Amino acid sequence: MLLYPPVSELADKVGSRYQLVNVIAQRAREISAQYEAMDEPLDEKPVSIAINEVYSGKLTMRRIDPAAEEAAEP
Repeated sequence: MLLYPPVSELADKVGSRYQLVNVIAQRAREISAQYEAMDEPLDEKPVSIAINEVYSGKLTMRRIDPAAEEAAEP
C-alpha cells in the first residue's frame, strides 16, 4: 500500500511523527466543528484535509522556546 503524501515528508515539515499526529488531529477536529456549525457536508474526510494542509505548507507548527517565553513574562 502506497501512502501519499509520505509520512516521512509530513513528519519533516512538523518535526516528528508524534507532533504530526497531534497537529493533524487538532486541525481535523477544527475542520469538523466548522463544517458542523455551518451545517454543510464535507467532500473529504477532515483528516485528509488536514494532511493536505500540512503537505502544502498551509498548516504549519510554530515552535515556542520556553526560555524566551519565560523571559518575556513581566
